[in-house]
Amino acid sequence: MALTNGSVVLLENIEESIDPVLEPLLGRNTIKKGKAIRLGDKEVDFHPNFKLLLQTKLANPHYKPEMQAQTTLVNFTVTRDGLEDQLLADVVAKERPDLEKLKFDLMRQQNEFKITLKQLEDNLLARLSAAEGNFLGDYELVENLETTKRTAIEIEEKVAEAKITSVKIDEARSHYLPAATRASILYFILNELNKISPMYQFSLKAFKVVFAKAIERAESAEEIKERVINLIDSITYGTYIYTARGLFERDKLIFAVQMVLQVLLNSREINPVELDFLLRFPVQTNVTTPVDFISNYCWGGIKALANMDEFKNLDRDIEGSAKRWKKFVESECPEKEKFPQEWKNKTSLQKLCMMRALRPDRMTYALQNFIEEKFGAKYVENRAMEFAKSYEESGPATPIFFILSPGVDPLKDVEAIGRKFGITFDNNNFHNVSLGQGQEVVAESAMEVAAKEGHWVILQNVHLVAKWLPTLEKKLEEYSEGSHDMYRLFVSAEPAPSPDSHIMPQGILESAIKITNEAPTGMLANLHKALDNFNQDTLEMCSKENEFKSVLFALCYFHAVVAERRKFGPQGWNRVYPFNVGDLTISVNVLYNYLEANSKVPWEDLRYLFGEIMYGGHITDDWDRRLCRTYLEEFMNPDMFDGELYLAPGFPIPPNSDYKGYHLYIDECLPPESPYLYGLHPNAEIDFLTTTSENLFRIVFELQPRDAGAAGGEGAVMSREEKVKAILDDIMDKLPDEFNIAELMAKTEDRSPYTVVAFQECERMNMLTSEIRRSLKELDLGLKGELTITADMEQLSNSLFLDQVPESWKKRAYASLYGLAAWYADMLQRVKELDTWTTDFQLPAAVWLGGLFNPQSFLTAIMQTTARKNEWPLDKMCLSVDVTKKNREDLGGPPREGAYVHGLYMEGARWDTQTGQIAEARLKELTPSMPVIFIKAIPVDRQDLRNAYECPVYKTKMRGPTYVWTFNLKTKEKAAKWILGGVSLLLSI
Repeated sequence: MALTNGSVVLLENIEESIDPVLEPLLGRNTIKKGKAIRLGDKEVDFHPNFKLLLQTKLANPHYKPEMQAQTTLVNFTVTRDGLEDQLLADVVAKERPDLEKLKFDLMRQQNEFKITLKQLEDNLLARLSAAEGNFLGDYELVENLETTKRTAIEIEEKVAEAKITSVKIDEARSHYLPAATRASILYFILNELNKISPMYQFSLKAFKVVFAKAIERAESAEEIKERVINLIDSITYGTYIYTARGLFERDKLIFAVQMVLQVLLNSREINPVELDFLLRFPVQTNVTTPVDFISNYCWGGIKALANMDEFKNLDRDIEGSAKRWKKFVESECPEKEKFPQEWKNKTSLQKLCMMRALRPDRMTYALQNFIEEKFGAKYVENRAMEFAKSYEESGPATPIFFILSPGVDPLKDVEAIGRKFGITFDNNNFHNVSLGQGQEVVAESAMEVAAKEGHWVILQNVHLVAKWLPTLEKKLEEYSEGSHDMYRLFVSAEPAPSPDSHIMPQGILESAIKITNEAPTGMLANLHKALDNFNQDTLEMCSKENEFKSVLFALCYFHAVVAERRKFGPQGWNRVYPFNVGDLTISVNVLYNYLEANSKVPWEDLRYLFGEIMYGGHITDDWDRRLCRTYLEEFMNPDMFDGELYLAPGFPIPPNSDYKGYHLYIDECLPPESPYLYGLHPNAEIDFLTTTSENLFRIVFELQPRDAGAAGGEGAVMSREEKVKAILDDIMDKLPDEFNIAELMAKTEDRSPYTVVAFQECERMNMLTSEIRRSLKELDLGLKGELTITADMEQLSNSLFLDQVPESWKKRAYASLYGLAAWYADMLQRVKELDTWTTDFQLPAAVWLGGLFNPQSFLTAIMQTTARKNEWPLDKMCLSVDVTKKNREDLGGPPREGAYVHGLYMEGARWDTQTGQIAEARLKELTPSMPVIFIKAIPVDRQDLRNAYECPVYKTKMRGPTYVWTFNLKTKEKAAKWILGGVSLLLSI
């Protein structure tokens, strides 16, 4: 129709790939001398006035080059300056409507003048061209000339007056500019939050509503300056509250930090170079700390900091006044203490830079203090917003979207509000639809009825019906206009586990008020919550009351421990499991049935049912299964009836009591929150806090505006492209040549297992270095403009800038958690080791086990070599591990059989060289290094497992999929202590 009639067609929300049917249209491939065009298998008449408009909501789409050549691309994305102008008009319209009206009238008057002049000119030119002979005799023409001249002079005078008035108006409006600037900055921060989670989508339309409400709520004042300060405060806090209620707890601090930093950057209150250091934290590699209270890694940060003018001699000062600095660094809350000497006079941001190098684990608290100092305490209080207030902001066109967390049900809140308005299930005006197969039709009819009659609808778990979500988006749009005023829609969904699996349409998220509900954290809250699933009747239902109550309480403690232990990351659980309330309630039913059916407590059966089936059913990792089993062995055994069983240090199993008594016992007797409650060492918390702050800085760094480097005037950071080019050149300069495998093979006839491992390692390293070389050369050409920048090249460029290892390199590399700079230094070290090994193919005195792509192959080679030498069957052999008292430097050469390995670290405990056993870790020594380990192969029947702890070896702190081997290490303590402590050996930290 449109093609034939020459109309305009608008296609909305297109993706990066276009339907092939449209290709002839985009390429204008007409036939029959431009009179027709072929669409699919049809010939359609083509009208020359036909227009095709394509629109996308994608923020940064990558279209094919031919698509860009065939169409005119118009970027309608709002810019910071453009938005500032829009918001300034909104502020002035609210605050000084007289000014805004005057400005509008002036603009209209100016436009009318232009139109009048144009009409007069056209009229005059038309008469002149039509005049014949002596046109001075044409009185009408002469009069027209006079009129035009007079009108032009009048207009000129009025334009001059208008300019003066306009300047006065702009001057009066400019008082409100800071409020518009702040709002514009805040909107662009909101717009970037989807990089943290795709659930965090905010529209400009919704933001403008928040902005308007903030203006209304701002305190009035006599003076304009004071009023503007009140406006800025109201806009900032209003936006913070609106956004924070839809963010997970872990992301609220990230948002607050980004907000404060961007505002301070914009007002030039902080130095961009110092901010870049704080976020990037470049560390000098291969340095050794001269003081015992700072790790090598942190000392590398201090050395890098000391290269900046503001921090000159910081390293010397710490060395020279070690006592003062030690007291500061080792204090419990250093962020609240004063820095030693003149360093206490530094700016807040400079103090943060130093704190990041000295105590990375305290950075979350230091940042909260920074926010409080700059913006006020209300931004770090983290008080939950009442649901009633959120409801007030909703409407037929604004649904409420609950972002779900495990163990949380938002339905109770909705029901409570509904009762106030007489909206309940009993009154048939509250529709609850739990989405799943076949429920889409039910949901659609409920929404239709509700929109007409003013009912409420709650759609639960919409993430389960991915294909229906576009329909839901359309329905939301349809019912947003013309629906009953009381109509409300509530939606709940779980966030996707990764951005790639995100399915929620942008339209639903943008139009809705987002609310996160999270379960309480900490052992106290979780233990109460576990016990809340039962009541006095539950405690009295079993004939073996004493036994039932004791085991039930131990089960509640076990449930709280396994659920809350995940906060310690891989040291808590290798993988994340969805333990839920159902596991606990079913376990209690099983406990009741088994106690009723048996005369004695069947400990073995109960532990098996709980640990392998109820809770163990979720567990997929063998080491996590062992941990779960050990907890149950510690918490559930006959000692519990004698009052001798301690669930945690200082927390014995409670005596027989009633339901209220148990809650009271928890409040009075549970020790304060600490890793000891989970069987972990206090270092686990330091590690958890350090990881949290590292993650926070990484995300805030990724959220920085792309043009951040260009801003800042003097002392500015170099632009993004310049930085990427500098990093690229540096990597290319240091990149080693590939190993010549054919030459190496010709060098030695020996094909022993060790030599084969060396060859394999060289081949793997060649694959990695060739990919690095190829991708960097390609990007270099792209930066010079000789190649079109592809999505892969852009990804590589971003990784270089953000100090991350690019994906294409990771695929060909070994497991590592380092940033790009440290990773590359580590890779060069690995190449050096391989160079040394392949010089003569003699086994090194001590092999750097962590420096291999595949450490398992080397450990297997030890067994193969011994098996061939002694003619033993390989499947009947195992490795014997003996931790020596030596360091790498003390070794003269390799052992006669087996191998020495070095470069391992212990997490969760330490190795005591004096006693030759595992010992309790020292505070703040998170991953002490191990001495050289002697590994040899022995027949399985000669293995001695007495007083040994089966210690898993992992490649990195991520554990889980990076498992390498199991080493049996000597211990005086029970192995259970180390199992609960998450003790393992790591090849890289």
